[in-house]
Amino acid sequence: MADALVERLRTWGVPRVFGYAGDGIDPILAALHRADGDPEFVATRHEEMAAFMACGHAKYTGEVGVCLATQGPGAIHLLNGLYDAKLDRRPVVAIVGQVVSTALGTGYLQEVDLHTLFKDVCGQYLQTVSAPEQLPVLLDNAMRTSIAERVPTCLIVPHDVQRADAVEELPHTHGVVPSSAVTARPRVLPREDDVRRAADVLNAGRKVALLIGRGAAGAEQEVARVVDVLGAGATASLVGKPVIPEDAPWHTGVMGHLGTTASAELMAECDTLLIVGCNDPWTEFYPEPGQARAVQVDIQARVVGSKYPVEAALVGDSAETLRMLLPHLRRNPDRGWEERVFESVARWRAVAGDRARTSADPLNPESVVHGLSGALPPDVQVAVDVGSVTYWYARHLALPVGAPAHTSSYLASMGCALPYGLAAKLHAPDRPVVALAGDGAMQMNGLLELITVADRWRTWDDPTFVVLVLHNGDLNEVTWEQREMEGDPRFPTSQRVPEFPYAAYAELLGLRGIRIDSPDQVAKAWHEAFAADRPVVVEAVVDPAVPLLAPHLPDEKVEMIHKGLDQEPGGDAERAHLRRQRLAEGH
Repeated sequence: MADALVERLRTWGVPRVFGYAGDGIDPILAALHRADGDPEFVATRHEEMAAFMACGHAKYTGEVGVCLATQGPGAIHLLNGLYDAKLDRRPVVAIVGQVVSTALGTGYLQEVDLHTLFKDVCGQYLQTVSAPEQLPVLLDNAMRTSIAERVPTCLIVPHDVQRADAVEELPHTHGVVPSSAVTARPRVLPREDDVRRAADVLNAGRKVALLIGRGAAGAEQEVARVVDVLGAGATASLVGKPVIPEDAPWHTGVMGHLGTTASAELMAECDTLLIVGCNDPWTEFYPEPGQARAVQVDIQARVVGSKYPVEAALVGDSAETLRMLLPHLRRNPDRGWEERVFESVARWRAVAGDRARTSADPLNPESVVHGLSGALPPDVQVAVDVGSVTYWYARHLALPVGAPAHTSSYLASMGCALPYGLAAKLHAPDRPVVALAGDGAMQMNGLLELITVADRWRTWDDPTFVVLVLHNGDLNEVTWEQREMEGDPRFPTSQRVPEFPYAAYAELLGLRGIRIDSPDQVAKAWHEAFAADRPVVVEAVVDPAVPLLAPHLPDEKVEMIHKGLDQEPGGDAERAHLRRQRLAEGH
């Protein structure tokens, strides 16, 4: 039956299966071997990385990602990557082995109650195949549910069932359910009355702001037309950053704690808000309730009004819904608000440039990421880890138009960048990949998947795979959170990241390693990284004293930071950076 399972995956068009070997899935592994690369089996260094790669595949391709693991510890290891898919609503199917059916319930080696284990993360569809006749319909349902609901699903296949003979023709009889490997997506449009109601709200606004999320992907032109008609400004959620052009004068940048001053000013001063494809959880960075009338566009009815009070809800595809809305919008003749937005954006870009040029000991992390913008190839794919690097990506990296960039957003799990980058590269081996990570995430699991990079890069059409490691010896985001949120000092035993030679390790693996620790090395490092004939690790030794501050941080938060710093030895560099950034924002 294992061969029938692999054949069904092939029928669904699954190009690769990410996994790690184990005796509980030996028959499936043998079937994948016989399949001769269709689908391809991608061996990871850990099952967690297999699930992350499957989620990454779903994010970069829009297709279902498939991961494979044995029972017991293998299945348990999948959870983090599957929760990443669940919280970011990406289609992933996990195929998991189980001990032989006759041993279930006996306390057998590696026996785990897999239904209990997966009942939350794969709650939309979780089934065990107990007979060969079940396989087609259960796998089809797992795939269909994952696609339709954009969730992870799980199929458990006991070892003895994998070895059973497949059924060539299903009998047409009671209790046997036929199925086919097909699905389709609906066309979702709002009602005309709702469109007119939304237009009335937007036309009445004089200071309109748009909040753009990843759900607006494919609606880039429509967003720009709405902005132009209404004389509006637009900000993006972190995952919406790739959707709108970075250089547009009306684009204020990313919103939220890791966002820009221009976005904070847009949200603080608007009187009308149009939310498109966004469900950003940073509600304290939205306009204050009662400040702005709001319209929301989203394909999921459950999302509208869930983060901000909304007066008019439009449930439908973002691009088609905005095209329906545009004929009802009146051009705003007063361009004062538009000019105010342009000035705010220009001011932020000057501030960002000044921050990137600020000296630090030994190197400012903002300058490293800022310098990467001009070096990015136009067809690059970007993977971003979680931590301080996410802040510098959000504020300083100008993505080429159309360049995909992904991170673990709602789960915010460290260790996603390398498996994401590998998934992107395996899907498009002719396109360059850039992965951004901190030293904490690299030590968590990134170093493991560098082994996979070293093992596979010679098969890629374009070997460009550039990994930036911000080496500051600190779990830096946690350090600054402790100061800002709790008024506590840094706890070195908790946050210290042990020394490790990242660039030298890359060289040991047969890759290229570049170590930089001064501003005059940055431009040269990026040039060499993208000109190299193999993957490159750029190890940037950066200053942990550069603050991770929200834009226009309230005074009480500043006082909390000083309270934390006052309990630490030294702290002069942190205070100086803090003071400089506050002054640049006009405080």
